[in-house]
Amino acid sequence: MSTLDDPLDDFDARTYSFAESSKRVYVSGAGPAVIVMAEMPGISPHVARFARWVRQAGFTAYLPSLFGTDGAWPQAEAGLGVLRRACISAEFHALAGRGASPVTAWLRALARRALEECGGVGVGAVGMCFTGNLALSMLLEPAVLAPVLAQPSLPLDDPDALESDTAELAAVRNRLEREDLTVLAYRFEGDRHCRATRFEAYRAALGPRFVGRVLPDEAANPEPPPFFRDVVGCPHSVLTAHLIDGEGQPTAQARDEVLAFLRQRLHQGEHAQ
Repeated sequence: MSTLDDPLDDFDARTYSFAESSKRVYVSGAGPAVIVMAEMPGISPHVARFARWVRQAGFTAYLPSLFGTDGAWPQAEAGLGVLRRACISAEFHALAGRGASPVTAWLRALARRALEECGGVGVGAVGMCFTGNLALSMLLEPAVLAPVLAQPSLPLDDPDALESDTAELAAVRNRLEREDLTVLAYRFEGDRHCRATRFEAYRAALGPRFVGRVLPDEAANPEPPPFFRDVVGCPHSVLTAHLIDGEGQPTAQARDEVLAFLRQRLHQGEHAQ
């Protein structure tokens, strides 16, 4: 993959305003809406590549700009600066004990609007790393039917904890059981930022409705961009920077499973395997 910045010129750059907060969202495709939330340090070329796969699978991809420089190749020093700013931002709760990030309310409003714009039975939500748990919190919005958590990494200071508080987890579990929904999640076995204990905490909170996949470390791309090599420092980004796009590759199989999950939920099961 090229190490150049991605101009994102095959997306329609729109501005959405909810609750006195405006954000740029890159939109492309046709079909049911899927909101793809970028990992640190922002909408990288790898994140945009994943959004294009979503588009090619028959969906309208909504790619909100939540932090960082849109389309930038993830350099180490610049990416670390983005991470530090996000950790003190009022929109995110990066540390334990603070509950779901406030930006989730804006994302729920985006899901409602996306359903209005695209139609269908509901909306998908894919969160990654810093935004991983946001996809779970978005389940409190009835429009969201297909949540995917890729290496959910918050809170950063407590690997055994979850960002969602007890009340939110109970509400999410109730909806999962009431509507026969599931949560699909991924991590690498040796990921230091999303450890096995976090998946265990999700299973304890959500029961069998939480479907966690663990990939072997050797399945990760050995040559990720500088931010992931020097700052992240371990196999981490299942669907983006550490994905190897090749036949039989576990990360490519994970991507295909995500796309199948979205089809099953958002196309009323017509493409279910």
